Amino acid sequence: MTESKPLTAHSTIGEWLDHPEGAPLIQGLLAQAGVGEEMLAPVRGLPLQQLVALSQGQLPQSVVDDLVLQANGGIMPEDVETGWVEKVTPGRFDGRTVIVTGAASGIGRATASRIAREGGRVIAVDISAERLDDLAAGFPAGTVTTVVGDITKQDDIDAIVAAAGDRIDALANIAGVNDDFSPAHETSDAVWERTIGINLTGGFKLTRAVLPAMLRAGAGSIVNVASEAGLRGNASGTAYTVSKHGVVGLTRSTAFMYGPQGIRVNAVAPGGVATGIPMPAHPSESGTARLTPFQQQIPTIATAEQLAASITFLLSDDGVNINGAVLPSDGGWSVQ
Repeated sequence: MTESKPLTAHSTIGEWLDHPEGAPLIQGLLAQAGVGEEMLAPVRGLPLQQLVALSQGQLPQSVVDDLVLQANGGIMPEDVETGWVEKVTPGRFDGRTVIVTGAASGIGRATASRIAREGGRVIAVDISAERLDDLAAGFPAGTVTTVVGDITKQDDIDAIVAAAGDRIDALANIAGVNDDFSPAHETSDAVWERTIGINLTGGFKLTRAVLPAMLRAGAGSIVNVASEAGLRGNASGTAYTVSKHGVVGLTRSTAFMYGPQGIRVNAVAPGGVATGIPMPAHPSESGTARLTPFQQQIPTIATAEQLAASITFLLSDDGVNINGAVLPSDGGWSVQ
């Protein structure tokens, strides 16, 4: 009889659930949270460690460490990462200045970090000064320039462009917010204006602001983060869905208009992401009831680093022949 390998923080959630020692521990954790095992179906392929980020602060690292100890009789086994591992391409962004919004956390932070590690100068934009400073502290001075700003405000847009300087090689429009899952008749002006303002208008304003520098250079790359909600109507509420359909339109129009001038504009459409936008605090009951059966069909949840791999591919010269594309980075959700 072959002895099963020890469970670690990098063992997948599926491996934990299929293991005689691990399954009761995970089931106990779910029972404490008052949810069923079916809630983990989309994340079976993710490492247990990812639950720390996925919980958005509700599950501390200490709980994961304790589960590993319990599963291994009080012994902490050697932990080796398995499955997909990020592979940095040295020099891919050498000499490039790249603006990344939403850079303090989630997909934006993962994207900014990868660009910096691949030789780029990053203009990291977010509303959280503390988390931006934490990002910048991990790199040599001058690699990450932080700008605390709100992309819906023109003064802050101007500050971002000024921080970048005369050369702007690429822009990743990643900052975004969710709505409250409300259908049209329940959507308030406040939810509509905030969602459209940040997800669509802010990205448009920053795109408009960087284009002159790209036109002068005769080159540039812009990647907008759309969403699975930009490809279908059953992934989120009305405001969010409209905003992300608008991002797709912005991408295609801008790609068409500026392609002849050497500027590529593409979009990535994520599905479920482990460190994505926080869920609404007070979701619409009717919207949630309508959406839930479809949201439960998400085939897999991705990590922020996996989305960053898609975004940086399109931002870099590796995407040289791609313009106006909307790339679903959703584990196959879009083909269901």
